[in-house]
Amino acid sequence: MANQPKNKATEFGLKNFMSDYRWWILFTFFLYLLYLLKPVLTPFLAAAIIAYICDPLVDRLSASGLSKLRLGRTSATVVVMSGILIVIIGLFLILMPLLQKQSVLIAERLPGLIEHIRLHTEPWLQSKFGISFSIDSTHIQDIITKNWKTTGGILGEVLKTAGTQGLAFIGILANLCLLPVVLFYLLRDWDVLIANIGELIPREWIGKATSVAQEVDGVVAEFLRGQLSVMAALCVFYSVGLWLVGLDMALSIGMVAGLLSFVPYLGFALAFAMAVLLALLQFTSLSQVIPVLLVFGIGQVVESMILTPLLVGERIGLHPVLVILALLAGGQLFGFTGVLLALPVSAAIAVGLRHVKKSYLKSDTYLG
Repeated sequence: MANQPKNKATEFGLKNFMSDYRWWILFTFFLYLLYLLKPVLTPFLAAAIIAYICDPLVDRLSASGLSKLRLGRTSATVVVMSGILIVIIGLFLILMPLLQKQSVLIAERLPGLIEHIRLHTEPWLQSKFGISFSIDSTHIQDIITKNWKTTGGILGEVLKTAGTQGLAFIGILANLCLLPVVLFYLLRDWDVLIANIGELIPREWIGKATSVAQEVDGVVAEFLRGQLSVMAALCVFYSVGLWLVGLDMALSIGMVAGLLSFVPYLGFALAFAMAVLLALLQFTSLSQVIPVLLVFGIGQVVESMILTPLLVGERIGLHPVLVILALLAGGQLFGFTGVLLALPVSAAIAVGLRHVKKSYLKSDTYLG
């Protein structure tokens, strides 16, 4: 009998806990569910990002139309998606031939570079350490030529691998096909979806929630617009700079450096490695490689000290260490899409934390 009141008290306490913290419990469960469904959610997250960026353009087109032609929401969505497709195809048609030409150039000049390194380093290694290279550049050239001529078999190997990894290949293909479908419906119904979400917010919270949402939207929108401007500026800077120093494939490397700059360090590191390798293959002396290094050095200074502060500024409000942590966490949870989402989501969280801090500084807990 003594245990019965204790059990009732425990049950009562549990009910109070569930009642007081029900929204936090539901929110935690929702986050856990998202984590479990992350392989399925990738195309939806990618489509949501693109829809968020393109929604203002769809709004403007549906309101004003094209010339004298009046467009509805559906027609404006089709126009915007067609524009996105044209841009992607254009980038593909520009970059792929250039990258293919660059790979041919590397295949042709790599044996010469190896022979050059061997002639200059082997005497020194032989005299100091008794080491000699048993490298035949002619043999390397034959191997590269032979494999280059048989690259047509790569497609067969890809198809063979797809056959053995059928489910994974089907999953990737399904995500690629699903992305434009989800994007179309999100863009067409974006305003309706946002309004429906707003109707679910408790009325006593609606004022504060609207204020915070508008602030988050402003921060993320400013960040995205600024980041796109930085990407475009870096594409022009690296392309022109590498062209002026006489590097082949300057346009392709500049495009890679600019377009991938939204992932910190990735675009710079990849383009830098490509440019240095190509410069070593193209030029006959190390002194000719130095201007290429200067272009990337100046580019980093321009990006960090001029472009980013001017076009993006400190609007995101995150310390560099937190930016790195956010990128790693996003990549761990949601892969490449998580990396794309990391900084905008972190900016939104930063806005929420600023409001929490203001409330805390006004609370009795802080004031005592």
